[in-house]
Amino acid sequence: MGLLSVAAERQPELMDDPGLAEADHLHALEALRTINVLSRTTTTLAAAVKRLAATAGPASLEIVDLACGGGDVTRGCARRVARARGGTVRMVGVDMSTRALDRARSDLAADRRLAALPACRVEFAERDLVTLGCPPCDVAVSSLFLHHLDDDAAAALLRSAAAACRLGFAISDLVRSRLGLALAVLGTGLFSTSRVARVDGPLSVRAARTPREYRRLLDAAGLATATIRRTWPERVVITWRRDAAA
Repeated sequence: MGLLSVAAERQPELMDDPGLAEADHLHALEALRTINVLSRTTTTLAAAVKRLAATAGPASLEIVDLACGGGDVTRGCARRVARARGGTVRMVGVDMSTRALDRARSDLAADRRLAALPACRVEFAERDLVTLGCPPCDVAVSSLFLHHLDDDAAAALLRSAAAACRLGFAISDLVRSRLGLALAVLGTGLFSTSRVARVDGPLSVRAARTPREYRRLLDAAGLATATIRRTWPERVVITWRRDAAA
């Protein structure tokens, strides 16, 4: 193992514990919202969606956010895409956590910027992605979910997304590296007081993959045309286009 390498290790995260206290869960969702802002996750995924939908015309566009959590990326991505194109944008955030979905719906009801975009609709729905896979849509996005899954489950999800998406998908996740681990420790320590975030941040990096491992995962899923682009801060954006695959 190289000096900059980190051994792969997937352990259960506190956020995945159904017995986690509600206050701790909501505090962790706030921490994740801050991390998403600092990492420009919404901007990155919205730009990928706009590229995927560039040839789709101004008709309605349906986007699904896989494992949406508290829904901040869902809402922000929908706003950015809707402002950039004509037609109707419908974005559905799906997650298996009813507590996270309740928070997402509460924040949605208070989002005045979305309310000012009548052609943009955002909804949230409960769905077990490991069991049911990706629902039909034009474009799917996801952030910080793939590292929760082992290779078999991750490949199955990728295949289901490719089968379900009319245009393609964009997935953002962590890179497993010493820099990524340091940033996770520093970021959760400086920008959050959430105990859960401070534990789960480093665990997430250790459970993530290297770019080479993401490439092998995509090849195993039969998605050889998917591209992998490294982004700040120690992340990758995986993009797959149906027209490229064809």
